[in-house]
Amino acid sequence: MKKIGIFGGSFNPIHNGHIALAKAFLKEEKLDEVWFMVSPQNPFKVNQHLLSDHLRLEMVRKALENESQLIVSDYEFHLPRPSYTWLTLQHLKEDYPQDNFTLLVGGDNWAAFDRWYHADDILSNYQIVVFPRRGENESTVNLTQGVHFLNAPLIDISSTEIRRYVQEGRDISAFIPASIQDDALSQMRLWTWTFELM
Repeated sequence: MKKIGIFGGSFNPIHNGHIALAKAFLKEEKLDEVWFMVSPQNPFKVNQHLLSDHLRLEMVRKALENESQLIVSDYEFHLPRPSYTWLTLQHLKEDYPQDNFTLLVGGDNWAAFDRWYHADDILSNYQIVVFPRRGENESTVNLTQGVHFLNAPLIDISSTEIRRYVQEGRDISAFIPASIQDDALSQMRLWTWTFELM
C-alpha cells in the first residue's frame, strides 16, 4: 500500500512554490508520492486566465522530470466534466484500491469547503491537510476535527502574480523552474497578446 498525496490545481503556470509545498507535504505527512493532479478546463465555463490543458500538463511534467516522488497526473482529464473532487476520489479508490490518499487543500479553498460537492463524505473518508495563505494561521482559520495545517514555510509566490509579471515585462526566472522558463514565458506572452486583442 502506498500513501499518496493529492495536490490538485490548475498550475497556470507551475512555479517553485508549488514544488516546495509538495516536498513539505511529502515529508511532513510521510507520503510515498505526491500527485500533481492538473485540473482540466471546464468547457462550459471557459476561464480566460488558463493556458490550455495540454500546455499546463506538459509544463508540470517537465518541471517534475527529476523529482521521482512528485508525479504529474492527467487523471481528471479522463473523467466526466466538471470533475468534482469527491468523484475524482471515488474513481481513484476504484482504480487504486490498495492505496491511501490524502488531500492537500489551500486555505482559500478550505474557507469554502462546506460548499464542495459531498464535502461531508470527503471529510469522513479522507485525511485533509490545509496549507495556509498569506495572513492565515491556526488561530484565524477554523479547522474541523481531523483536519490540520501543513507544517511548511509560507510560500509567497502565486501564479496570478507571475502572469502579471509577464504582462508587465518583468523577470520571472526566480519563480519558475529552470526547465520550463522558456516555455512558460513564451506561452504566457502569447496568451497575454491574444487576450489583449479580444
